[in-house]
Amino acid sequence: MFGLMTVVGIPVAAAAPKKGIVVPPVPTNLQVPVGNSVYRVGHATGTQDYVCLPCPATSPTCTASGFIWTFFGPQATLFDDDDEQIITHFLSPNPDEGGTPRATWQDSRDTSAVWAFAPSANQFVVPGAIPWLRLQVVGTQSGPIGGDRLTATTFIQRLETAGGIAPTTGCSAAAAVGKTALVSYEADYFFYRARPAHGQGHDDY
Repeated sequence: MFGLMTVVGIPVAAAAPKKGIVVPPVPTNLQVPVGNSVYRVGHATGTQDYVCLPCPATSPTCTASGFIWTFFGPQATLFDDDDEQIITHFLSPNPDEGGTPRATWQDSRDTSAVWAFAPSANQFVVPGAIPWLRLQVVGTQSGPIGGDRLTATTFIQRLETAGGIAPTTGCSAAAAVGKTALVSYEADYFFYRARPAHGQGHDDY
């Protein structure tokens, strides 16, 4: 039976394994709503990309210098448990939101894609690494010949992160504006979809 457990004092829930996929315990705010089940996992390696920009003094994140490393997107490749490339991850305009830039995942075989975002309430800070996230899908697109490996996705969790945080130096003067920093990171991405109605099923990938 799967129930609540506690990790370093944080209430978490263990997700039931599906097709060999075991989701790590996560805090309550990262749990995926009932009615969705995990169907795919990808192990990412890549970079979190930052650019040095001026920041308003009224911003709570602005530094004393008036300049800050600003996140502008990921660049990563996701692999399956056999080290085969399955998905690419990047920032791109979401056609379902009039071109709003969103985090994007595109299947490496059929080029189907999903766009998602993570509200601040669905983040969990990990010391020394980018946060764990629960992202909600806000756009989907089939591949050019109808590929749909990712289009049923409803939620994505970014867990087991390592690295990727913005540099602490190199962005403290006007001369540094426009400078970029590509910071290596790793993470596991878990993809969820709505559970099928009784008597229906999903294709296996």
